[in-house]
Amino acid sequence: MDFKNNNESYSLTSESVTEGHPDKVCDQISDSILDKILSTDPDAKVAIETSISHGLIVLFGEITSKSKHDYEKIAKDTLLKIGYVSKISGFDYNNCKIISNIHEQSKDIEAGVSNALESRNLKNISDKYNQQGAGDQGIVFGFACSETDSLLPLPIYLAHKLTKRLAFIRHENITDFLLPDGKAQVTIQYYSGIPKSIENIIISTQHKEHVQQKTLEQIMRKEVIDKVIPEKLLKNSPNLSININPSGKFVKGGPEADAGLTGRKIIVDTYGGSAKHGGGAFSGKDPSKVDRSGAYMARYIAKNLVAAKLVSKIEIQISYGIGMANPISIYAECFNTNTVSQQKINEIIHKCFDCRPAAIIENFNLKKPMYAQLAAYGHFGREELNLPWEKLNKIEEIIQATT
Repeated sequence: MDFKNNNESYSLTSESVTEGHPDKVCDQISDSILDKILSTDPDAKVAIETSISHGLIVLFGEITSKSKHDYEKIAKDTLLKIGYVSKISGFDYNNCKIISNIHEQSKDIEAGVSNALESRNLKNISDKYNQQGAGDQGIVFGFACSETDSLLPLPIYLAHKLTKRLAFIRHENITDFLLPDGKAQVTIQYYSGIPKSIENIIISTQHKEHVQQKTLEQIMRKEVIDKVIPEKLLKNSPNLSININPSGKFVKGGPEADAGLTGRKIIVDTYGGSAKHGGGAFSGKDPSKVDRSGAYMARYIAKNLVAAKLVSKIEIQISYGIGMANPISIYAECFNTNTVSQQKINEIIHKCFDCRPAAIIENFNLKKPMYAQLAAYGHFGREELNLPWEKLNKIEEIIQATT
């Protein structure tokens, strides 16, 4: 969406899903396997996919590592943690078939990643960050805006708040009838690019058979919506429409109802409907894959530029070539909100941020196990996790670079 010169009102929607959504189950299994491998072999190359459906889990992809682990146990432990303990809940972790089809990474790809084109061409061979090439070609996006304290767009920020609260009241037994699967969707009305009110909230949550719709609606309003949506925003939303399980009964859920696959909730993982996405998923991938590390860097750039007040809304695009250390291009879309020139923004990005994969991995310490905690409720704006790409530690350097 182009927000330039937009003096009209418009609506923007984003969704989030709970940890029990089948696709998110797969993301969590893939990232739990990745974490376990990195805990014993930080230099491992991992691209692990998971699929799940009706009593069956399939693990497939590529792993090159010095360490070996019980991947089936990791998958089952993940399901137990989520709450899939019986067929009634949506999947029985202890009575399922697991098929594993995992092999090593291609030697050709490994050679290009470990010995980048710049190194092979003897360009700045002494620069250690020129030794490692990108794991694939592609584009990644990062986004930040001043709509929330975490510099996330308001629709995805609120959608995540709702789904996290859904999981919280289930795990804490605040109510005894919720099951793991669920979704939330939030529609915000904007005027001149500024969020003004909530138009619509949809919550769909899996539940036990005996629950009445009226009871569900009351609990969702009291224990979920009113707990996480700011009171002022609710008061400013006189036309708010709230829909709880609008399809009706939602007893059968989770992988018993729908198949899941790693990487199918990439918009939930990032910025919702507010920003572009390069198409590459995060989960199950070690940081040599720029789908993950490059996207984290793009968010870091965007967030620090907004925090430095050079812009109030920005989208960063970075493109990479397989086996190449240096990005092909970096582009910043400022939506006419920049307080300095576009040329100055470009200069600051190139001066203050090193987007080569090896530099990103080192600066963010991405070889440590940290990814399973990100596999539900978003990879950005997670202030409680103290993530390196969410840190605002470039503000002073950015401001100095403007002079």
